[in-house]
Amino acid sequence: MATEVLMPALSPTMEEGTLAKWLVKEGDEVASGDILAEIETDKATMEFEAVDEGIIGKILIAEGTEGVKVNTPDRRADRRRRKRR
Repeated sequence: MATEVLMPALSPTMEEGTLAKWLVKEGDEVASGDILAEIETDKATMEFEAVDEGIIGKILIAEGTEGVKVNTPDRRADRRRRKRR
């Protein structure tokens, strides 16, 4: 089942940010703690990490998009792991 992953609030006052760079691509398998993206706020550029394992599905917000509101879905992730061949 796909889960929408939301733009995080990286500080108590953050309302929006810029999705500066994706460090994963669609189809990548990720584990908890893996860095997914770099997000710019008005004060700093911060890394956003996975909180669970899964497979990156559809990326919904393009790299470089400015003014992304907190809690906006930015990608879908499938919580099922890929079958090994």
